[in-house]
Amino acid sequence: MKLLRGNVPMVSKLIVIAVGMFAFGYAMVPLYKSFCEMTGINILAMGDRNIPGAAPDVAINTQVDTSRTITVEFDANSRGPWEFKSRLRSLQVHPGELATVIYDFQNVQNRRMAAQAIPSYAPAQAAAHFNKVECFCFKQYTLEPGEKKSWPVVFVIDPKLSPDVKTITLSYTFFEVGGKTPAAPVADSGARVAAGGGT
Repeated sequence: MKLLRGNVPMVSKLIVIAVGMFAFGYAMVPLYKSFCEMTGINILAMGDRNIPGAAPDVAINTQVDTSRTITVEFDANSRGPWEFKSRLRSLQVHPGELATVIYDFQNVQNRRMAAQAIPSYAPAQAAAHFNKVECFCFKQYTLEPGEKKSWPVVFVIDPKLSPDVKTITLSYTFFEVGGKTPAAPVADSGARVAAGGGT
């Protein structure tokens, strides 16, 4: 009993210390913000205020070449029974400008399929300067029967692209992966016989 009575003051002190620490931690954020505003040492706190005559905090991309405009044409090809198309036929962009286009895809088959898109560029020299930030071509997709998907392609054209290039065609071909991909068209048998008859 004597031991229990001796611990009561110690427990009381510990509770007071814990409550004081909690109150101090809770009050720390507004105290810190006020201190930084008074002394002017916190750049973030200064940026939160509207200062007359100050420039807005909008990031400006200084790498955009507004003196040039490039037309990007979007082409969508599918090797199989599905629908695949770009929402835009073309888009005019400045080199260095971030742009987005959406592609729509639908599996019109009555079975699940896995597919992937393969990009190509025309002219070929544009490939090294066409930088995709986000693209559905980076991975394979599995779609259920009738499932529809919309995928963005976010890209930027490198300002180092030759000034002679005024138009770039971005073409995607969608292939089924590990499934029943239709064979490429073959010349008719009459043409093969005629070609074989000449040897």
